[in-house]
Amino acid sequence: MTEKPKRGVFRRILSNLFKLALLAGVATAIVGYVHYHRFTVTPIGGHDAKVAIRRGESLRGVIVSLREAGVETGNDLEWQLLAASMGVRSKMQVGEYAITPDLTPELLLRNIANGKVIQYHFTIVEGWNMRELRAALKTTPNLHHALIDTSDSALMVQLGRSRKHPEGRFLPETYAYTLDSNDIDLLARAAKAMDAALGEEWAHRDPNSTLKSPDEALVLASIVEKETAVPDERAQVAGVFVRRLQKNMLLQTDPTIIYGLGSSYDGTIHKRDLYTDTPYNTYTRAGLPPTPIAMPGRAALHAAMHPASGDALYFVASGGGGHFFSATLAEHNAAVARYVKLQREKQSQ
Repeated sequence: MTEKPKRGVFRRILSNLFKLALLAGVATAIVGYVHYHRFTVTPIGGHDAKVAIRRGESLRGVIVSLREAGVETGNDLEWQLLAASMGVRSKMQVGEYAITPDLTPELLLRNIANGKVIQYHFTIVEGWNMRELRAALKTTPNLHHALIDTSDSALMVQLGRSRKHPEGRFLPETYAYTLDSNDIDLLARAAKAMDAALGEEWAHRDPNSTLKSPDEALVLASIVEKETAVPDERAQVAGVFVRRLQKNMLLQTDPTIIYGLGSSYDGTIHKRDLYTDTPYNTYTRAGLPPTPIAMPGRAALHAAMHPASGDALYFVASGGGGHFFSATLAEHNAAVARYVKLQREKQSQ
């Protein structure tokens, strides 16, 4: 007669234990969720750092990289769960990412999924020649240097421009790049940018222009770029050279002499240099030089194809950063005399 009450008590005990276990499980789950949610939205703290994601890297590898970069918040399971809930595993983009103390794990993974990588910048300076451009690229950080053993001609073959001289073919601008980008790809972008800028200016050139081709315009623009840094003078300088070409006069421009001397240029143009014939000596050879002598910027391109009208055929430095423009040789000689006198006065002070 006592067997049934004992069974009933046992069942109640089991039921209560089950309920307690269920409550404990629910409580644990709630605590776990609260902890997990706090992890996803709490800034990671620490210090500024970077993390690089390589091609083919797994989420586990990314988590290891985050640890190495100083991210200590959360455990591996929480990072895995967050990535799974955001669908990030298959969306991680290669690149280098900034880690700042105010980032939350959720925002950091979103940046990785959206490819919000760190961008570096390289500027091609107006007036650089190819030698200067290559030297600057060689020392640019976070850029793969593939050009070290590549000649100029081999470079142009790689860029699909085997019949083009490299001088003047890369547009002076600031170019963004990311970790593991290479210098050849950067130059390919700069070459395409120059193609576009030159093509646009050529299409809208002065209808009275006597330049025969975009290449001629590029050569003239490079000379304008080297002759003056004063924005308002570019069109005037271009006008002088265009008129000299029309009159079959020698251009007699010093920057072409310097370019022709190459590495032998010592900072001074000597009298003998004016009579030493090279393809770039515009004191001994008529017309434009065979190639550009520098990388002209957009403003110089525009000036070359929109030269200022007038009668000036000469110009000389004014001593104040600009130039004196003259229509006759007599006026020019007087301007040269003023410049020489001014320089002597400065030296004597």
